[in-house]
Amino acid sequence: QVQPVESGGGLVQPGGSLRLSCAAPGSTYKAVGWFRQAPGKEREEVSCMSSSGGLTKYGTPVKGRFTISRENAGNTVYLQMNSLKPEDTAVYYCVVYGYSCSDDANQGSWGQGTQVTVSS
Repeated sequence: QVQPVESGGGLVQPGGSLRLSCAAPGSTYKAVGWFRQAPGKEREEVSCMSSSGGLTKYGTPVKGRFTISRENAGNTVYLQMNSLKPEDTAVYYCVVYGYSCSDDANQGSWGQGTQVTVSS
């Protein structure tokens, strides 16, 4: 599995939007998702989408604000983040799971991460 590569992070004001992208070659038949880790906090799962796109899940803090999508035969994954809050500040990681969002993400392939900072 090729390591995924994230892009699109940056500084945004509260209430603003950002779209993260993840290039994940070879992930057509894999579940792909996003995790984040804020300073001093544990890593948390943000979202995951199945290989078919038919199943998505979101962490409670981001439900209704973030949307995950895939294109390019599933090898490009996006995370559209709206109504951003300061507590969304974190390093966001793209993860290629096994074949399901229920698989252990720790066994998957992780990107290097992209910083998202929400601040006025």
